[in-house]
Amino acid sequence: VHLVESGGGLVQAGGSLRLSCAASGTIVRLTSMGWYRQAPGSERELVARITYDGDAFIADSVKARFAISRNKLRTTVYLQMNNVKAEDTALYYCHVRNLGVEVWGQGTQVTVSS
Repeated sequence: VHLVESGGGLVQAGGSLRLSCAASGTIVRLTSMGWYRQAPGSERELVARITYDGDAFIADSVKARFAISRNKLRTTVYLQMNNVKAEDTALYYCHVRNLGVEVWGQGTQVTVSS
């Protein structure tokens, strides 16, 4: 499985961004699709995840501002980021499980300016 991320960039505090991650290749079943992020000097953390059946998890730190969704084919996952804050600045990684096999994207940088 190959992941292509897009949508990162520079955004002002209070603004919005939408990250996309498209999966291609030999897809058996993407049992989960989601986003992690890693800020400089910090550990990678789970931001949001959606299962094959549509169950969604969003971290408490962003629950009121971020939303996760995907396309009908379950091959592209989106992260809608609203009212972004400086602490959202990080490298955002797409992560999927293809029937138990983990695949990571290369990461897309999100930088929030105040």
